[in-house]
Amino acid sequence: MTHRSPLLRALLGFGFALAATAQAETVGDVDTAFKLIGPDHKIVVEAYDDPKVTGVTCYVSRAKTGGIKGAVGLAEDKAEASIACRQVGPVTVTQPLPKREEVYSERLSILFKRLRVVRMVDAKRNTLVYLTYSDLLIDGSPKNSITAVPIDRGTPIPLK
Repeated sequence: MTHRSPLLRALLGFGFALAATAQAETVGDVDTAFKLIGPDHKIVVEAYDDPKVTGVTCYVSRAKTGGIKGAVGLAEDKAEASIACRQVGPVTVTQPLPKREEVYSERLSILFKRLRVVRMVDAKRNTLVYLTYSDLLIDGSPKNSITAVPIDRGTPIPLK
């Protein structure tokens, strides 16, 4: 029997947690401001599939800063986003869900700002609620967007 160090177990657990997080796929973008040097400022639309709920895809639109700073990854994107989640196929919950869980997170600045998508379960209404917001290490933004995906009442959402 092999014994693993606590550090190795922690790293493996962190790796599995990252693997369970949804990965964004760019659907498209539109330019909002011309930049002479570097990419233009734009609004990006990204799609991601909920990693624990097959048949549900969320679409997030957000501003992406261009210019020289944007090109080299030093720009700080605005703390504004919009979300719409839809049933795109038969819905199957692959494992019991916690009442609240972060399903997607992306860095918006070089150090501390992140865009987050959190799934909440409204068990009474058999509905999945998705909230997007941004936060900073010290002070987050109250700007947020919310969407909900009702699940057929014949298929109750399993909770942890």
